[in-house]
Amino acid sequence: MAVAERLGIAQVATLDRRHFAVVRPAHVRFSLSYRPLLKGLFALHREEPVNAHLKIPALVGAMVAGADSIEDMRLLRHGAMSRLFTGTRAPSTLETFLRAFTSGHVRQLDAVASRLLVNLAGQAPLLPGASELAYVDVDDTLKQTYGYAKQGAGRSYTGVKGLNALLATVSTPSSAPVIAAARLRKGSANSARGAPRFVADALLTARRAGGSGVLVPRADSAYYGHDVIAAATRHGARFSVTVRRTGRSGRRSPGSPRTPGRRSSTPTRSSTRRSSAGLATRRSPRSATPRSPASPRPAASPPG
Repeated sequence: MAVAERLGIAQVATLDRRHFAVVRPAHVRFSLSYRPLLKGLFALHREEPVNAHLKIPALVGAMVAGADSIEDMRLLRHGAMSRLFTGTRAPSTLETFLRAFTSGHVRQLDAVASRLLVNLAGQAPLLPGASELAYVDVDDTLKQTYGYAKQGAGRSYTGVKGLNALLATVSTPSSAPVIAAARLRKGSANSARGAPRFVADALLTARRAGGSGVLVPRADSAYYGHDVIAAATRHGARFSVTVRRTGRSGRRSPGSPRTPGRRSSTPTRSSTRRSSAGLATRRSPRSATPRSPASPRPAASPPG
């Protein structure tokens, strides 16, 4: 707030309107909040009051502060933090709240995160140049987990036990990437599992965030497939996907010139032989002259 007063900034983006209204300068107006989005898009039907608009910001704030487990959610209650942040909940309360989630609730939070990014892009120059060109990068990552009771944990293609997360970022040639979509999956999931729907959601978010120009989804060979490419073309995007090398794609077309290769200096198995002393010696190259045909065998005499 002091920096805003010194620089004469008349607009500050924040995630909590109630706390921001306590300390904001008189000349600065509020610009961003996701609590109305939570109240309008997220619904967890239970008998007792849920108060998702209080618990979800507490979870997000603790993770921003460095929490990576339920026990770490007590960071917001440490020391004098309660004087800065109100409405926090105990870790056990947040754990009970998270265990009531289903896949539908996760999709609701995806909608909240998407609209939050769209609102932020409308208030700040988040993606400059997106009206001409924007990139949507898709890839998955693995978060290592420990213990035997971790739900969804499995070993991926890297051999590491953990959870698999599918991520999509939006960037322009003159801006840093921002996360447009995220999807948590079990550790043994294939990289391209759910990728067509995920790519479609990321492209829609990029369009709403100001990407009115050319959108180019980029991915590696794990996402080389008809469903992912079709999802990109349906939304009018151009794509850059690494082609997976297969037996058919590795063949040389009839009209393409043959690329001269460099001969290896390492002797092959057919060009070496073992001497009596156990040392590998090089054979002399074969003569280019053709062999002389073998003399015919004499015909056998008929039996007497």
